[in-house]
Amino acid sequence: MPTLILVRHGRSTANTSGVLAGRTPGVALDDRGQEQAAALPGRLDGLPLAAAVSSPLQRCQETLAPLLAARPDLPSHTEERITECDYGEWSGRKLAELNDEPLMTTVQQHPSAAAFPGGESLRAMQTRSVEAVREWNARIEAEHGADALYLMCAHGDIIKSVVADALGMHLDLFQRISAGPCSLTVITYTPLRPFLLRLGDTGELGSLAPPAADPADTGAAERGTAAVGGGA
Repeated sequence: MPTLILVRHGRSTANTSGVLAGRTPGVALDDRGQEQAAALPGRLDGLPLAAAVSSPLQRCQETLAPLLAARPDLPSHTEERITECDYGEWSGRKLAELNDEPLMTTVQQHPSAAAFPGGESLRAMQTRSVEAVREWNARIEAEHGADALYLMCAHGDIIKSVVADALGMHLDLFQRISAGPCSLTVITYTPLRPFLLRLGDTGELGSLAPPAADPADTGAAERGTAAVGGGA
């Protein structure tokens, strides 16, 4: 079966402002995110991608734009099932404010029981995203062969939930997984089991440095460590 490269979108304006974007329209890449997106074609240079699949949200579409410009013959598709979790009434709120919500404890410690007011549950989010991956695996293999390589650009919680499934982990453990902005996570699927080849790979080590003490520091946004899977 195919190998899937999961790309988290580049750093967004919501990441740097500490807002849980969810599906809020108009959330774009910030300057750093645009730089990350511009570097993506070089990072993927030499890899024979069969297709690129993206969440419909602007920040994912912007992340893939330089790659698609560099590879005009690369088939591209939009997949609704890998869009961001529907955070409902939490969408657009400050993460610092949401930390005081009683539900946040459930989100962090028992996510399989968490359902966002006016939105969806994390359990439903994982189900739809994993179904999308499995169906795209079958489609890519049918069209390009079992050794095909393809890419999906999605969001932090989506990627974490797909990784948890690939590792045979319960959803309640998925908050232990981290995938920063514009990181690459690679999973090879086989008839017996998936294999995680890369997790949150950015090709650099600077993001491992401890965060600065300055409360205005944007390092946490860069590392994607916001409370609900990166906040975007």
